[in-house]
Amino acid sequence: MKIDPVKWNRNASLVYAVGVWTMLGYAYYKYTLGDDKAKVGEEQISSIGRGLCVLLGISVEDTQKDVDYMVRKILNLRLFEDENGRAWSRSVMDRELEVLCVSQFTLQCILKGNKPDFHSAMPAELAQPFYNNMLEQLREAYKAELIKDGQFGAKMQVLIQNDGPVTIQLESPAGPTDPKLLSKQEKQQQRKEKTRSKGPSESSREKAALRSKAGASASSGAEGDVSSEREP
Repeated sequence: MKIDPVKWNRNASLVYAVGVWTMLGYAYYKYTLGDDKAKVGEEQISSIGRGLCVLLGISVEDTQKDVDYMVRKILNLRLFEDENGRAWSRSVMDRELEVLCVSQFTLQCILKGNKPDFHSAMPAELAQPFYNNMLEQLREAYKAELIKDGQFGAKMQVLIQNDGPVTIQLESPAGPTDPKLLSKQEKQQQRKEKTRSKGPSESSREKAALRSKAGASASSGAEGDVSSEREP
């Protein structure tokens, strides 16, 4: 592969987008040399112009609420400039730009030593209808002809030209049954209980003592002033 250094520096950067279904990766780009394309084998199956490239990893814990949240955020995040060039002012819907979604289960990777583990990813037979449902919701909420996708489960070459570069991680809210969230809440509760069970800290006691002393001195001084006025 030959790379023109001038064109590389001016127009392109390599993006390896980040996220899982609970961390959805965005690549926002502008095309000056070509389009964003998804290829399977030698066949180009999808491409868009300027817009968002969404790399999507679906977790075994994801629900319809995660879909609703992600669809809303994808279409309404203000990642683009307005007509006056002011950055972070317009969404993909405001600018009527395109969206390319690519399913990527590897975003659910958990490292075990140096080996990636993908058990957190939803199995393909369940993930495909889940993914298709999200695409349908995007098309219903926006313009169907502006929502494109790759080929689910296929090994693809995804060519992205990232303007900026700008890559955004988006995480859908964890549900109440999320073990990570529950564990975090339990730890926070334990810290609160430990704080309550302890008496005032040394510094707190010192501050209280200083306030009491200052109050007593002020009171004593006031009484002295009054008594001095009564003396001949």
